[in-house]
Amino acid sequence: MKCQKCAKEIFLPFRCPYCGGYFCSEHRLPENHDCPQMELARAPRKETRSTIAETQKPYERTFIHTPSRPRGKIIFSEKEVKHLTVGALLVVGIGFSLGLFSSTFWQMSSVKLVLFTIMLTASFFIHEMAHKVVAQRNGFWAEFRLMFTGAILTLLSIISPFKIISPGAVMVAGPVDRENMGKISIAGPSTNIVLAVILLTAASLQAEYQDVLMICAALNAWIALFNLIPFGMLDGFKIFLWNKATWALAFTASLVLTIYMFF
Repeated sequence: MKCQKCAKEIFLPFRCPYCGGYFCSEHRLPENHDCPQMELARAPRKETRSTIAETQKPYERTFIHTPSRPRGKIIFSEKEVKHLTVGALLVVGIGFSLGLFSSTFWQMSSVKLVLFTIMLTASFFIHEMAHKVVAQRNGFWAEFRLMFTGAILTLLSIISPFKIISPGAVMVAGPVDRENMGKISIAGPSTNIVLAVILLTAASLQAEYQDVLMICAALNAWIALFNLIPFGMLDGFKIFLWNKATWALAFTASLVLTIYMFF
């Protein structure tokens, strides 16, 4: 979305509670974007709140004022813990369901299936937590939230031979510019690339669980590659806008790993 004052591209715009326009951090204040409702903005505080309440629903102002977060401190709210728990249970369900629908997993022991499920769940949430950690260390609000459509698709995937793992994602709010959003976005796929290399190395050293480790390494390589596609709301698009060289390096690494693992 573009700022309606300077046309600057912004990921998380500020919505003016008086005129309803969307602006960057520089022009978010009424006086900075020549707000046509300036007289309302200058009205006494009680009158302003009363007027806003009559014309706007509460949810329309949810992200206007973002609570400040101390830099470097990682915080989990009670609501986030609940969402993480439900999301983890959905991914665990996907892991165990593969034992029912995939011939590859039919040949595995119950111990290997449990190990695979644990690593699959960890791979997904390590990716999401990497986004959260980088965002909160830079002072932004960042918490994991379930997404209704994604959670339903993940739930249906448990009883379906086709698997979709997308119960939710880390939401980031605040005056995030292109550079910060790029750094937050690269954190997720980077963890999957590192995990793929670690699991691939472990597979070459551990014969007994080599099949499980190889599958998990391949999944991490694929998760990284998919998320680095420079399109839509995927991490790759935000990284590409921030730093094309960084995107190219990460995308190439994930592509090479994926090709090596699958072919």
